[in-house]
Amino acid sequence: MEFLEDSIDVPVSEIGELSPEDKVKLEKQNSRIVSEFQANKLEKDAMKNWDLFYKRNETRFFKDRHWTVREFQELLGVQEKPGRRKMLEMGCGVGNLVFPLLEMDLNLFVFACDFSRRAVELVKSNPLYDESKIQAYQVDITTDDVFSKIPQNSIDIITMVFVLSAIHPDNFLKTFENLFSLLLPGGILLFRDYGLYDMAQLRFKPGCKIADNFYVRQDGTRSYYFCTEELKALFQSVGFEILTLSYVHRRTVNKKEGIDVPRIFVQAKLQKPPAAAVEV
Repeated sequence: MEFLEDSIDVPVSEIGELSPEDKVKLEKQNSRIVSEFQANKLEKDAMKNWDLFYKRNETRFFKDRHWTVREFQELLGVQEKPGRRKMLEMGCGVGNLVFPLLEMDLNLFVFACDFSRRAVELVKSNPLYDESKIQAYQVDITTDDVFSKIPQNSIDIITMVFVLSAIHPDNFLKTFENLFSLLLPGGILLFRDYGLYDMAQLRFKPGCKIADNFYVRQDGTRSYYFCTEELKALFQSVGFEILTLSYVHRRTVNKKEGIDVPRIFVQAKLQKPPAAAVEV
């Protein structure tokens, strides 16, 4: 899919009214819910399902995210600071965000991690992979293993783009506690993910819903759809200062297939307070 933008960000509280047809779609999803046994198996098999996803699609599924520096100009700001900045790309996939950044020759060293071992292998096979600029590795960010490669209070900037939605909601808090611990005081976290009532959520059929706003795709991977209110509560409970938080309206366009549909994302810029205590 090709992403073409046709609107500006909308205020935090505005998500728009559902049409009667969309309300019916959401109601139908409740007619058949994923069983507890199936939900537990999906959690157990989460890594396997993502490895299979990357085995099937390799580097072909996602386009390079050249829009990142436009949306998150903080990535360009690293050039203005003395010394080499450390960045963590949380959920790097096959490198669609990090490699365009490396091509810009920014003053960055990038740690790139992903839940899928196969995704990490694809990152390392990229001709642009240079261990003097990037280190890729597999890790479960919902556990303390996240500190095995990176010490606490050491990262200047974290990017997390369409990653949290793939994690079980029970692990959202632990994930953000880990991210908060990794950042230096004053460090920035840049976040984008799927918004509530996004087109992809409305397309799910009965039998795909695991829990409120949490679904399984045909390939076994899962996706959650966020409202800004719950994200605000999550971010603040961990200790982040919210610099920006809003819904973002975009369109997905594929002219060849005649597709032109509206999308809803959530986007945030968060900061670890500069005065946050540094653990020793």
